[in-house]
Amino acid sequence: MITQFQVGDHVSWNSEAGRVSGVIIKVHTQAFNYKGYTHHATPDDPQYEIKSDKSEHIAAHKGAALTKLASADD
Repeated sequence: MITQFQVGDHVSWNSEAGRVSGVIIKVHTQAFNYKGYTHHATPDDPQYEIKSDKSEHIAAHKGAALTKLASADD
């Protein structure tokens, strides 16, 4: 089963620079262009735009690459 995330979830993922964390700002359920590339997404396997906590860089990842982090509300 694929974990589904939503806008506002705090997540982490591996990058070239090590483990990064951020907040999901958008959920894509169909193919979209980002940084010159077509990213494939479906309602069953969405991709997420995440804003990094430290650099405010925006990244796009599939849910399989993400780990949900506990929030202050949990």
